[in-house]
Amino acid sequence: MDRIFKIGTRGSDLALWQANHVASKLNEAGYQTEIKIIKTQGDNILNLRLDKLEGKGFFTKELEEHLIAGDIDLAVHSHKDLPTENPPGLFISAVSEREDPSEVLLILKDCTDTSKKLSVKHNGLVGTSSNRRQSQISSVRPDLEFEDLRGNVNTRIQKLRDENYDAIVLAKAGISRLKLDLSEFYIETIEPAAEMVPAPAQGVLAVQIREGDMELDSILKHVIHDEEVAACIAVERKVLNLFNGGCHMPLGSYCKKEDGVYKVWTAKSDEAEEFVDRLYLEAETTEGLAERIVQKFDYSNRNLPKKVFISRELSEHSYFARALAKHDIEIDARSLIKTVPTIHKIDSYIFKHIDWIFFNSKNAIDYFFRLEPILPKHVKFGVVGRGSEDALRLLGKVPDFVGESSDTADVAEEFAAVANGTSVLFPMAKDSLRSIIKGLSADTKINELVVYETILLDDVDKSYADILVFTSPSNVQAYFEENLLEPGQKIVSIGASTGKKLEEINITSYILPASPDEIGLAEAVFGIDMNK
Repeated sequence: MDRIFKIGTRGSDLALWQANHVASKLNEAGYQTEIKIIKTQGDNILNLRLDKLEGKGFFTKELEEHLIAGDIDLAVHSHKDLPTENPPGLFISAVSEREDPSEVLLILKDCTDTSKKLSVKHNGLVGTSSNRRQSQISSVRPDLEFEDLRGNVNTRIQKLRDENYDAIVLAKAGISRLKLDLSEFYIETIEPAAEMVPAPAQGVLAVQIREGDMELDSILKHVIHDEEVAACIAVERKVLNLFNGGCHMPLGSYCKKEDGVYKVWTAKSDEAEEFVDRLYLEAETTEGLAERIVQKFDYSNRNLPKKVFISRELSEHSYFARALAKHDIEIDARSLIKTVPTIHKIDSYIFKHIDWIFFNSKNAIDYFFRLEPILPKHVKFGVVGRGSEDALRLLGKVPDFVGESSDTADVAEEFAAVANGTSVLFPMAKDSLRSIIKGLSADTKINELVVYETILLDDVDKSYADILVFTSPSNVQAYFEENLLEPGQKIVSIGASTGKKLEEINITSYILPASPDEIGLAEAVFGIDMNK
């Protein structure tokens, strides 16, 4: 083919990487390309926050104008920068494979405090121009302060280097694509379903062309397009479209397909300073999924619970407590068990050949470190979920493995991938279910250390809350020894093992959060329809 495809792009290092990535794909398939750099409004106006600029498409409008005029044949965009509606005469022909959509906190090493969630020191100053990022980070860390941060990736990093901020937030995709050396900073990666839900279509490239250019469309569909990614980001961008939001809206939406099921996390607030609302939904098809999500966020037309019981004490700074308090939902928070230590001294020799120490609960962490163990420097820590991660961080320890699922069988499989064939110590309760241990291979050396036991409380008062949240199998046992469910009460089980305990007493209808932590619990509670 004699035609040379002219590719329009912004001039930043990242934008040029994106354009060259598309060009190389076309070149490998035997097509000729030429790259044309075009400046956009977002490149020219650097003294204002994005939400202060008028209109939408701050990084795309000029590219689209050149495309309509015929100066270029295709425009390559970071998909998250695109408005949800194309200008007349243009359409998205292809979307790329998805780079890791995680967020990254780059923190000055002397401003790092690993005992805190997200590892930024108390009252630290975080640079970001994203309302979405500010809203979600401040919901987890209300002590942090925020200041606007504009410029390309290298410019932002240099501003951190110059100590204008204690930390900055960047998309991991940009860092990965540019292969930057960031060893001078402490790096905290935030997974896309964890403390921060990414922007719709984050990590994906969009290739935009003119309507009617069927020849180029056919080529791009064959060379670039990823159909599964397209289906997932269509849900995310439909959510953005239905909320009538642009890239400055405090909205995160992330969809992935796993085992034939579409899983979607959404986080939204009205202002950057407002505590974020979060939701998790699953569906076997994307049809109507975005509409369901948006309806769930319409609290004026939903019957939210008036009261929620949870089987653990909560501090006033608890994420779960603050999420419910925002909507005036009363909380009955009380543990139905007590724990006591089983040993009071430990000999250091047992750690000599230990590679990993794995904790199934916060209690295991608490009672183990009360023993003041002297650990070798090489030992790694694994935890069952983000709640246990927080407990470990409070002791100044950062885990090397964090389970991301509410199902301990899944966590066991994930942990086995890194720990099989090593020596693992399990501090545990006296009657532990040993769920993680069962998932490890026979060549893994298992060391069990019973550090505490659980005692059920007598005469547990019944709760008449609309939703009952159970945080462990023993709390389930303590509650239902003398109490029955009230008609209409809904149940949330923090993990699969707790759910199995419910099933043992013939309670089979319960909600399992996407993650076994307070964020996951909040998502589960706000996903419940009290009218059903």
